[in-house]
Amino acid sequence: MDIIDIGIKFTYILLGVATLTAIIMPLITALSNDPKSLIKSAAGLGAILLIYLIGYLLAGNEVTAKYVEFGVDSRISQMVGGVLITMYIMMIVALVGIVYSEVKSIIQ
Repeated sequence: MDIIDIGIKFTYILLGVATLTAIIMPLITALSNDPKSLIKSAAGLGAILLIYLIGYLLAGNEVTAKYVEFGVDSRISQMVGGVLITMYIMMIVALVGIVYSEVKSIIQ
C-alpha cells in the first residue's frame, strides 16, 4: 500500500463524512426549527421517486453479449435504463421551466 492508496481511501472517508453531514445536518436543523418544512422535502423526494418508477417501468431489459461479459443482467439493464429515462424526463422538465420563466418575464 503506497501513499496513493492511502490518499484515495482517505478521500473516500472524507466524501462519506461530507455526504452524511450534508444529509443529516439540514434534517436536524429542520426538526429543531420547523418540522413542517420537512413535508415539502418529502414531497419533492417522492416526486423524484415517482419519476424514477415511471422511467424504470418504461425501460427495456435487453442484454447483449457484450454486456454479459461485464456481469450485466436484465435487472441491472432495466435499472440503468430507468435512470437514463429519469434523467431525460428531468432534463425536459428543467428546459420547459426555463423557457416558461423566460417567456413569463418577457410578457410581464
